Amino acid sequence: MAENLKGVAVSDCSVPCKMFWEELEALCRGERLHCQELGVSRTNINDYEVEFLCDYKKNKEEEFYLVKWRGFPESDNTWEPKRNLKCPKLMKQFHLDLDKELRRHKRRCTPKKLDKEVASFLTQKAKFRQTLQRWESHLNQTRNHPGRIFVMNEVDFEGPPKNFTYINNYKVGQGIVLDEMAVGCECKNCLEEPVNGCCPGASLHRIAYNDRGQVRIRAGQPIYECNSQCSCGPDCPNRVVQKGIQFDLCIFKTENGRGWGVRTLQHIKKNTFVMEYVGEIITTDEAERRGHVYDRQGSTYLFDLDYVEDVYTVDAAHQGNISHFVNHSCNPNLQVFNVFIDNIDERLPRIALFSTRSIRAGEELTFDYKMQIDPVDTESTKMDSSFSLAGLPSSPKKRIRVECRCGSDSCRKYLF
Repeated sequence: MAENLKGVAVSDCSVPCKMFWEELEALCRGERLHCQELGVSRTNINDYEVEFLCDYKKNKEEEFYLVKWRGFPESDNTWEPKRNLKCPKLMKQFHLDLDKELRRHKRRCTPKKLDKEVASFLTQKAKFRQTLQRWESHLNQTRNHPGRIFVMNEVDFEGPPKNFTYINNYKVGQGIVLDEMAVGCECKNCLEEPVNGCCPGASLHRIAYNDRGQVRIRAGQPIYECNSQCSCGPDCPNRVVQKGIQFDLCIFKTENGRGWGVRTLQHIKKNTFVMEYVGEIITTDEAERRGHVYDRQGSTYLFDLDYVEDVYTVDAAHQGNISHFVNHSCNPNLQVFNVFIDNIDERLPRIALFSTRSIRAGEELTFDYKMQIDPVDTESTKMDSSFSLAGLPSSPKKRIRVECRCGSDSCRKYLF
């Protein structure tokens, strides 16, 4: 609750319902209100915050910056000496942008006064970076997993994708009803003392993970994790994918025309769960209709679920998570596994991406949109009828019909 400086409580602030946090803070300062949640108090009500730097000049004695003040229009921008400013991060970013732009114009030294073209570019760059920061903030407010999301574009001025909504789990399309048939185990220690084979016992498979949560079965075999019906606790080693993304990841703009990509900001060990492929669940017939539209656009986010009855497809074009931005490679570092947890519908596994090798921090994450996996021998894997599984699922394949630009030595050139 905000209060005015005379100590009278203001219970009903007249502010728009959709505002960014910094905009609300600026409005409180402008209306002489202080608010504990916003960090506006009697002692700092008159403090002015630098939003970004627009221009630069210097003389023999001093350096000056044209400052855009947070909460004020650009018409109130002022020139301030460097000694008066306490924004080292903004100043460092300003000079990084300036040096890059000067090199683009083949200039080596910083001039005493910037050209209007250069100053305009720096202002545009600062505003664009704010747009990405707001998107980054929105993504992190929306995610339900521990791993943080960062956004970076140092290539052009393309901002957040239009008509895209970040979701954490599958969204079932209109007219689709899924069977939920979760069967829990009675184990107290699923890895060391499984009861009746534990959750994977229905298909005579051992638990898919080791004690470090790394997958230890070959691609093409399904993974059955413990679920909400199980007796084991949240620390059970057979609960990996359901815990969500654990690594800090960065959505970044690629420099070779592949659009957005995703890189990891932390080291990832081999056979480690990285992320799920999430989107809208649609029928194959609807996928065919949408596929024609996506083909004309030169890209697609349709991920077929190839089962005995191939009736569902995951579409992450307009609703998805960070996997929406992961690029293809003919030599990928991620591999798809089918994972069943609470929803034991044979037509719809959760699509989990695991690392195929050790991935260093800063490396781009990729998977093969047209992966080919040897079929798993089903003769020795009889199904328990309680799971209602008609047979072992094959690995999903991402539908794509565009030219490959992965650039790897084993590139297939086209994905058809």
